[in-house]
Amino acid sequence: MTDRPDMTASPAAAPKIAEEDRLRADLYNFLGLILARPADGLLIEQTAGLAGGEGPIGEAVDTLAKVARLSKAKAVEVEYNRLFIGLGRGELLPYASYYMTGFLNEKPLAVLRKDMAALGLARAETVFEPEDNIASLMEMMGALIAGRFGTPAPLARQKDFFNRHVAPWAGHFFTDLEAAKNSVFYAPVGRLGRAFMEIEAEAFRMSAE
Repeated sequence: MTDRPDMTASPAAAPKIAEEDRLRADLYNFLGLILARPADGLLIEQTAGLAGGEGPIGEAVDTLAKVARLSKAKAVEVEYNRLFIGLGRGELLPYASYYMTGFLNEKPLAVLRKDMAALGLARAETVFEPEDNIASLMEMMGALIAGRFGTPAPLARQKDFFNRHVAPWAGHFFTDLEAAKNSVFYAPVGRLGRAFMEIEAEAFRMSAE
């Protein structure tokens, strides 16, 4: 699977990071990829081949893989459009500003853009939606952990970005996605994201103790 080109920066050679961090980055990148646009046949096939295991994340991965094995690209595209696009708007608005203020393009987006600039990240010219959408934020977290555009961010910087831009709303979004009336393929994506956000939040909290 490839990362979606929503950010631009000067890429560097992939640095070595701990296996646990690589797995975290991979999961953030997967969530970013699967939420960026309707999953095509290849991504659905790859998702169908995933193997989870024990625990909330493993169980969510197994459920998603089972649903993917029964899913067709056209049906997933229709579902995605109903969830996120719709006629005028979709069932869900996956933006930090909306979840945190009730409106789009508000202060959370301005704060994010400032922090992105400090990190040397910018929205690609070919992308037009606001940077505070859930897919882009998942990708940014993955990039920080893996050091995709430079040195891997230390845990304190990861925690700061997560607490400022992800923790206040992403768990609520994933809960809404899991329960959305139009969610079939994306319901277990919501379950996976919700479980991952809970684990990340607790891990960051424990890191301060």
